[in-house]
Amino acid sequence: MIIDSFGRRFQNLRVSLTAACNYACTYCVPDGKKLQAQSAELDGDAMARAVALLVDAAGISRLRITGGEPLISPKFDEFLRGVARLGLSDVAVTTNGQFLAQKIGVMKESGLGRINVSLDTLDASKYRSIARSGDLATVLEGIDQACAAGMKVKVNMVPMRTANIDQVVPLLDYCLLRDIELRFIELMNMGHLKRNQMYEREFVGMDDLLDLIRNKYEVRTTDAPFDSTSLRFEIPNQGRFGIIANESEPFCRTCTRLRLSSNGFLYGCLSSSKNYSIRHLLEEPYYIAINELQDVLRNAMASKQRLAFTGETTVMKFIGG
Repeated sequence: MIIDSFGRRFQNLRVSLTAACNYACTYCVPDGKKLQAQSAELDGDAMARAVALLVDAAGISRLRITGGEPLISPKFDEFLRGVARLGLSDVAVTTNGQFLAQKIGVMKESGLGRINVSLDTLDASKYRSIARSGDLATVLEGIDQACAAGMKVKVNMVPMRTANIDQVVPLLDYCLLRDIELRFIELMNMGHLKRNQMYEREFVGMDDLLDLIRNKYEVRTTDAPFDSTSLRFEIPNQGRFGIIANESEPFCRTCTRLRLSSNGFLYGCLSSSKNYSIRHLLEEPYYIAINELQDVLRNAMASKQRLAFTGETTVMKFIGG
C-alpha cells in the first residue's frame, strides 16, 4: 500500500470502461465531434483482472465505472459481474442515462445499488444543445425506473453561465421531490477547455451557485467524508445537495482517487497527463504483477497535485470522470 507525505493512499478506483460515447457534450468534446473508442481497449476479462490486481496492490475498496459512456460498451455486463465478486465496499456507475432503463436488471442482479446520472437541464431543447444527442424524456424515465427499483440515484449537473444557469434551481427542485441528491460540478479547466475562452465565459463558481439556491431555500453546511470531492449542504426537512468545487475550494490534499483508462493506463491525477501502462502486467503471474505494480503506483501517487487542480489538456472521457 502506497501512502504519501499528505497521508493519501489510493482507495477509490475509477475505471473508464470505454472511451466511446453516444453524446458529445459541449464541456467534454470539442466542436461536437464524437471521439471514438481507442482501438486497443482492454476486453472485459482483462479489465476485471486489472481491477482485482489494483484491489490487492493498492488497497482499493471503492470502484466507480465510468466512460465515455459505460452502458454502451458490450463488455459492461461481463465486467460488472466480474467486479461484483471482488468484495468491494462500494461499486457505482456514472452514466448519461440514455440506456439506463435497459441495464437496471443486470445492475440489480450484480448487487449494484448506486448510480450517478449526468443531467444538465430539464429543458429538452437545452438538453439537445448541451449533449448534442440523446432524448431527455428517455433519461428521466430511466431515473424513475431506477428509483422504483430501490437504487440510490444521484444526479450530476455542470452549471454553465450561458448554457444552463437558469436550470440550477429547477433541477434542485426535481431532485428534492424524488429524494435524489444533486451534485453541482464546477466546470473543469481541462481537455479542449484548457486555455480556451469558453471556460472563462461559462465557469460558475460555488458562491454564485449558493446565491442562486439561497434565493429560494435555506441552506446549511453539513458534513462530508474526509476524502469526498463534494462539499455537502442541507436544505432543512427537504434534502441535501453537493458542490464539487474543484476551483473554488480544491480538495487535492485529501484525494484518494486512481484512474484506469479503457486501454490499460493508470492516472494518479486529473491535473497531470502522466500515465503508466499496466497492460503487460495482466499477462504476468500474480506475484510478479503485484510486485511490479508497487513501483507504478508510487509514480502515479507522485503525480498528484499537492494543493489544487491546475488544469490539463487530457480529455476526461479517456480517463474516467
